Amino acid sequence: MAEAGAKITVMQIGSPIARRHDQRETLIGLGLNKLGRKRVLEDTPAVRGMVNKVRHLVRIVPAA
Repeated sequence: MAEAGAKITVMQIGSPIARRHDQRETLIGLGLNKLGRKRVLEDTPAVRGMVNKVRHLVRIVPAA
């Protein structure tokens, strides 16, 4: 389990075109809807589950 207040940065690397509707909605739920867009999100089990669902469309960017 991640420490309290931990953050992850998620970047969209794939297009939701020709993907299932729920995958497109998951990207929107993560705050992503265009290629190259990044979001800093809380590292919670819910967010990790969403990222896992669209793992072929997103990449977790290392903290710099």
